[in-house]
Amino acid sequence: MIAANKLGISFGGDTLFSGVTFTINPGDRVGLVGANGAGKTTLMRILIGGQTPDGGEIMKRSSAVVGYLPQEGIALSDTTVREEVLKAFGELTAMEERIAELSEEISRQHDAGGENVAELLEELGDLQHRFEGMNGFSAKGEVEKILMGLGFRPDDLDRPCSEFSGGWQMRIELSKLLLREPDLLMLDEPTNHLDIESLTWLENFLRSYHGGILLISHDRAFLDALTTHTYEMANRSLTVYTGNYSVYIAEREKRRELQRSAYENQQKMISDTERFIDRFRYKNTKAAQVQSRVKMLEKLERVELPEADESEIHFRFPDAPRSGRVVMELKGTTKRYGDNLVLKDVDFALERGEKVAFLGRNGEGKSTMSRILGGIESFEGERIPGHNVEIGYFAQHQAEDLDPRMTVLDTLDVVATGDIRTQLRSLLGAFLFNGDDVFKPVSVLSGGEKSRLALAKLLLQPRNLLILDEPTNHLDMASKNVLKRALLEFEGAIVLVSHDRDFLRGLVEKCVDFRNRKIKEHIGGIDDYLRYHGSERIDDVFGPRSPSPEKGQRNDIGEDSALSRKEQKRKDAELRNKRYAATKELKTKLATVEKRVEGIEEEKLKLEAELADPEIYSDGERSRGVQKKLKDVQSELNDLYSKWEELAASIEQAEAEFAEE
Repeated sequence: MIAANKLGISFGGDTLFSGVTFTINPGDRVGLVGANGAGKTTLMRILIGGQTPDGGEIMKRSSAVVGYLPQEGIALSDTTVREEVLKAFGELTAMEERIAELSEEISRQHDAGGENVAELLEELGDLQHRFEGMNGFSAKGEVEKILMGLGFRPDDLDRPCSEFSGGWQMRIELSKLLLREPDLLMLDEPTNHLDIESLTWLENFLRSYHGGILLISHDRAFLDALTTHTYEMANRSLTVYTGNYSVYIAEREKRRELQRSAYENQQKMISDTERFIDRFRYKNTKAAQVQSRVKMLEKLERVELPEADESEIHFRFPDAPRSGRVVMELKGTTKRYGDNLVLKDVDFALERGEKVAFLGRNGEGKSTMSRILGGIESFEGERIPGHNVEIGYFAQHQAEDLDPRMTVLDTLDVVATGDIRTQLRSLLGAFLFNGDDVFKPVSVLSGGEKSRLALAKLLLQPRNLLILDEPTNHLDMASKNVLKRALLEFEGAIVLVSHDRDFLRGLVEKCVDFRNRKIKEHIGGIDDYLRYHGSERIDDVFGPRSPSPEKGQRNDIGEDSALSRKEQKRKDAELRNKRYAATKELKTKLATVEKRVEGIEEEKLKLEAELADPEIYSDGERSRGVQKKLKDVQSELNDLYSKWEELAASIEQAEAEFAEE
């Protein structure tokens, strides 16, 4: 469908990437990953013709339609949301207008006895047939379905686009793309401005999308759910992996280990060769051998040591004073912005060591309540800080509080204490400030860079309550891993506003849902919350389930509650047996494939280790044989990965059906 051949581009004499070659076939789901600044967005812009490469070429099927959602820069007119999104159906709208014109003309000519009614009827019939074939009659229904899925309310549809923030305008543009259904959908960080409900809806929508997808995202759960291939941009080049993000991480580590092994073996060979040259350089009997080895070293293609992974950086929060048992309490909290009532009579308490996620749709009050907890937002009600509480608050606007005259490094140095001061350069690297970036003055940093620096500064100060509003928005995968590990070891209380499921997974033990100006607390992690809300959506459609009888009461059909529980256990056991029977064969096949994958991967590692040894290339026939065998092994491995994905998806689908039951 689209292919790149040896693409390259430089800026100011520095090469961003070169020799980038790949092919995206119809139906491929590709995750484009890499550190910030590796060139992912630039590559997307080249593919759509928005930027010209210095070299290489792009080949695209002539009939292929490509749709692109940029990361930022969307500015829409004063048309209403509905009118703007209907622009996705430009051809359908024109056809609808022509059908109306023809119908009117046919009626007029029929009454006047016109002679070309037959021709008009033929054109009308053709247009109606095409209109129906393009689902023209259901187009408007699709518009509302997609806009509702992305978080718009019915009364938003007739509001001017210009009234919405940049994030909501991005959702409008995304709606138009999804309705156009291009052959290749290119999305640059589409989840940045989505709340967790809209993100889940988009993920489910894209699972069944008929076209190909090229996706840039730092949301690991989103990538894992959607992608079948991963393209990594690193070291000014692109490497293709088969599998989603988790498969890529595992495979990359194996390749890095092989590269480290090859590097060490080559360094030993170089050292041995140099010793031989130094030892026999002046012996006539060894002159030919010495010269041969000198030439070999000159021609040798050096294996590079893999770059250090920033996610390997580790730091701990500085010790903070111990707080009281209750860290913060809100009573009767009400908040209005003019006539807009956001929170009404909300009670909330946070205990020492609790890690809580604030979840729900955008605009329901999550950030407002986090500011109230942080003491920077006025409200009606009572706010009661606990004993000895030291609050650290982070939101995107915190970047405005940085001193523009200080350098990046000095900004951290003034607040760092103890051993962490020796690791400031490494910590800044984890937050994507590399090399001479640490000496830049704050005044020249971008908004995203200032946000990352403000977050890093906050983490170096002793606090026992952290309130973090979307802390991962400007972080890449490695940076998020560094932050998450530090938060897991943090002994104080944490309130997190975030829609990043992978980041929240294993980190929070309570989720607070914001809805209809109220909050509802859910004990459990993010997966428990999502499972609950999956059930709640079923209730919205089919009506709420009958409440369970309380202990000591009798239920509606007169059975004792203990008997009800016994009956429920029996039903649960039956359901488990059915699920086991339905998935047993699939799981057996999956285990067989996994065992075969392990064997093939071991064989692949041995072959790659053979090829990493320079000695093998002295025997041309042997090296060609090993290379051919490696190619065959890789091909079989790719087939096994595909088979594994199919079986895993089938098992997941079967178990989901039983979960609903």
